[in-house]
Amino acid sequence: MGLVNWRRTGLAGDNAGPGFRSIARDMAMLMAGAAAIALYMPAAKAQQAAQPAAGQQTDQPKKAEGNAAKDETLLDKILVVSRTGESAIKSLASASHVDKEQLERRMATTPNEMLLGVPGVAVQADARRVSSSINIRGLQDFGRVAVIVDGARQDFQRSDHGTQSTFYIDPELIKSVDVIRGPVANTYGSGAIGGVVFFDTKDAVDFLKPEETWAGSVTGRYESNGKGWTTSATGAYRINENWDALGNIVYRDYGDYKDGGGDNVKGSGFDVLSGLLKTTIRPSDNSELKLGWVGSSDSWNEISGGVPANDADLKSNTFTARYNITDDAKSWLDLHINASYNKTNLGLTTLIPQNRFNPTTGLPVVLPAGSTSTFDVGTSGIDIWNTSRFQTAGIDHELTYGGDWVGDNVKTGGTAGGDSFYTPSGKRNISGAYIQDKLTWDWLEVITGLRYDSYSLKDSSPETSGDRLSPRITVGVSPFDGPTLAGLQFYGTYAEGYRSPSLTETLISGNHPAGVTFPFLPNPNLRPETGKTVEFGVNYSANGIVEGNDALRLKAAYFHNNVEDYIDGVTLSPFNPTSGCPFGPGIPICFQYQNFAKAKIHGVELESTYDAGWGYAGLSASVTNGYTISYKGVRADLATLPSSQVTAQLGLRFLQDKLTVGGEVQYNGKPQGNAVAKDYTLVNAFASYQATENLKVDFRADNIFDVKYANPLNATTTSTIYEPGVTLKLAATMRFGG
Repeated sequence: MGLVNWRRTGLAGDNAGPGFRSIARDMAMLMAGAAAIALYMPAAKAQQAAQPAAGQQTDQPKKAEGNAAKDETLLDKILVVSRTGESAIKSLASASHVDKEQLERRMATTPNEMLLGVPGVAVQADARRVSSSINIRGLQDFGRVAVIVDGARQDFQRSDHGTQSTFYIDPELIKSVDVIRGPVANTYGSGAIGGVVFFDTKDAVDFLKPEETWAGSVTGRYESNGKGWTTSATGAYRINENWDALGNIVYRDYGDYKDGGGDNVKGSGFDVLSGLLKTTIRPSDNSELKLGWVGSSDSWNEISGGVPANDADLKSNTFTARYNITDDAKSWLDLHINASYNKTNLGLTTLIPQNRFNPTTGLPVVLPAGSTSTFDVGTSGIDIWNTSRFQTAGIDHELTYGGDWVGDNVKTGGTAGGDSFYTPSGKRNISGAYIQDKLTWDWLEVITGLRYDSYSLKDSSPETSGDRLSPRITVGVSPFDGPTLAGLQFYGTYAEGYRSPSLTETLISGNHPAGVTFPFLPNPNLRPETGKTVEFGVNYSANGIVEGNDALRLKAAYFHNNVEDYIDGVTLSPFNPTSGCPFGPGIPICFQYQNFAKAKIHGVELESTYDAGWGYAGLSASVTNGYTISYKGVRADLATLPSSQVTAQLGLRFLQDKLTVGGEVQYNGKPQGNAVAKDYTLVNAFASYQATENLKVDFRADNIFDVKYANPLNATTTSTIYEPGVTLKLAATMRFGG
């Protein structure tokens, strides 16, 4: 939850964890040495911190209205993903912002932990904690949720029986996370009928103090469950007032964790080396260019039949360039140009002989130890938009218009009968253009928008393509005056989104190679999914409620999403002459992705935070229900529904804010229709102590009562993966600069 936060003087440093394995020690020391050389380069004189370009979307403080204490500044953080420079509380949409302080408090190892308590959001990671799939309001995989890192779409997909669309970003590299739920986010790219999650990496301007030319930090962390070690080193340098750079390297080495029942979860161990390089150049007072690289090298074992079956090695590199220029009057010019390229390579090597079936012939084959499967996915993207601000007849306009293009190039291969069979090779291009006008008059705010989407995908077969117009209209009213109710706003939205079929859904063909064999049928006639969402919400913000320096932020919403032409796998019978299913080797069925139903999903969400000088309290909740109705009128449960959740947080500040202690309680209710999932409650505790200006110590205890529980997305009648039991984390961060 990130609706409100406070910044206080005297707090510095990042957090991570202590020590690392000898295999990475030399590399980390080399990187740290290189950073030290750069940091200690002679500098003439410490430059003052550069001011951001006019109109630039930053996390710079905005003073609270009301009676905030003079030494405190209220931060209603602007959403990085916003096209019109709004904070979450001002957004007429279900939006959340997770800031740097919250990320440090969570001491996250995975994206799942970064998104703790964000309503409507769940993360599925199987036992492979380095690969995550984000679920928003019961929708996930195949691009239904757009995951973006510094403007770069993360479209890696490996189709199998587990998660489909996966990514990994090390939490140590992240400065903030923005979440926008529902197709109201359709200005941020095609296909996001579930929503958008935007990860923004660290910047030098956030790390360097105003008087510093250079700074560095080293963090070490240990986790008791899985005996996990994390080491992080960060260095930043201000070349001059208009040019700075930052680098960060992180190494993690984790063994298999134990669930709440004390059992080892095989295959949950991993080691990963991640890095970040980013430089920011300000060519003029009103422009800014950010160039960045984020990379990781991950490895883990995949388990089959209780033993390691595959050695997995994944390498990911993301390159981004983001440019913004705004005219001094903030009138007609607020231009953004983002370009990106993401390349992910996953290689699987079998550790034991495996009995499989040839996907071409359907005949039994044996994959000898050492057989390989490869997944190479390259994603290129460009996103350009401009916002013009003007006034007509007393009405303020923010007119945003732009376009975007994303191209996926998927290449898979390896031994016949290997895992790469499930992910066909091919190319997909999706593009769009949009226009949106935000009109504001006194107590009334109206947003109207229209987006055009187009897609094409192909392999060796004829090209498949399609296009559509998707509208949006939002009306918000702030009907009250006065100190108590002036911050109360109601809104209603109707928005549509458009998701094109993926390469796997359209092109997969051949015989199922593992377990039993049966034919897969391609479906070039798949229609795109169309999400149509109605949402009603309320925003409330107030300062000085009980004390002169306190603040309350609250967002609540009800939504109903009707997904037409919903795509999922359908089992066909060769005994039905109209099914198109031939008799083949193996069992007498066929599998094909089809537009077989409508998915109807509805729910409520709440997110609130109260902050005062003595501490803070937060409460978030989400209830998501849904089902599918096939075109034959058969109603069925939606398998991707997450838990209903209620999360309460409390933090207390002592010793002039040097010490913060607190805890979290989260209740999870089983989704409707999931016969395996159970209700469970988690209790966590944390403490952070700024011992000196340059030394910070963090402690966290997750799942204190050692509850044995499973994410419902990982709980099925055939297998259930249990999450970690009690986990203690201890970290220390030493910062230095000059």
